[in-house]
Amino acid sequence: MTDTFPLADRTVRRVGFGAMQLPGPGVMGPPRDRDGALRVLRRAVELGVNHIDTAQFYGPGVSNELIHEALHPYAAELAIVSKVGARRDTSGAWLPAQHPADLRADVEENLRTLGVDRLTAVNLRRMDEHVEGATDVPLEDQVGELAALRDEGKIAGVGLSTVSAADLGAARTITEIVCVQNPFSLVDQKDSDVLEASAEAGIAYVPYFPLGSAFPHLPKVTDQPAVQAVAQRRGATAARVGLAWLLARADNVLLIPGTSSVAHLEENMAVAELSLTPEDLAELASAA
Repeated sequence: MTDTFPLADRTVRRVGFGAMQLPGPGVMGPPRDRDGALRVLRRAVELGVNHIDTAQFYGPGVSNELIHEALHPYAAELAIVSKVGARRDTSGAWLPAQHPADLRADVEENLRTLGVDRLTAVNLRRMDEHVEGATDVPLEDQVGELAALRDEGKIAGVGLSTVSAADLGAARTITEIVCVQNPFSLVDQKDSDVLEASAEAGIAYVPYFPLGSAFPHLPKVTDQPAVQAVAQRRGATAARVGLAWLLARADNVLLIPGTSSVAHLEENMAVAELSLTPEDLAELASAA
């Protein structure tokens, strides 16, 4: 199993950090413990994280502002990836911002709040059809705008989020795609076709909901008896086993577990040291 994978113009460690949990409840407003959030970011870099995933609409603006305060000026090897395609209103609702002009404005806002001239990659967050107010903006217009921003030097690579295999294939006819960010976990492998297509093309695959959906009524990786049994046998937490399974699933998988706790961060980072055995993987297959 490899320890690193290419991401646009960088090579990053396969365990990074996702900043979505740094703002307050519902990904809105300031964190309950601002100093604690800053400590988490600084500790992540101390532990070797060189891939941070964020978005201007986390907070909104909160995650980016915290990253800037904690880490700017950034280490040369640090890859910062953001996403565009959505915004938040004052009540916390997720609003579509899918038109090319929206994407450009939000890339510019990410650059401003993070204090950088270029982002390593920006993911186009495609909106689900059922989202109220979402418009049917052609994928080629959206990807074309991000490709133009790349050619202008404002981003190093174009990524996609919440897309189908057909979307990925269509986007690749327009420009190079460097990463895909979709839901995937041991208990939700519906996206296997996108993962496999990404692996074959050498595209980084960044799973969100890596331990199962955040919605309470859907299955969680850590609740599965097979996961708990492997965790007990290996002296690890169930969460660590679930994340290790993802690293073992394909070499192009990059993890971005998020937390607002230094202790939880250190536990997440230790996943890279847990090498699952064929026996472990066979047992975990029963939880799929």
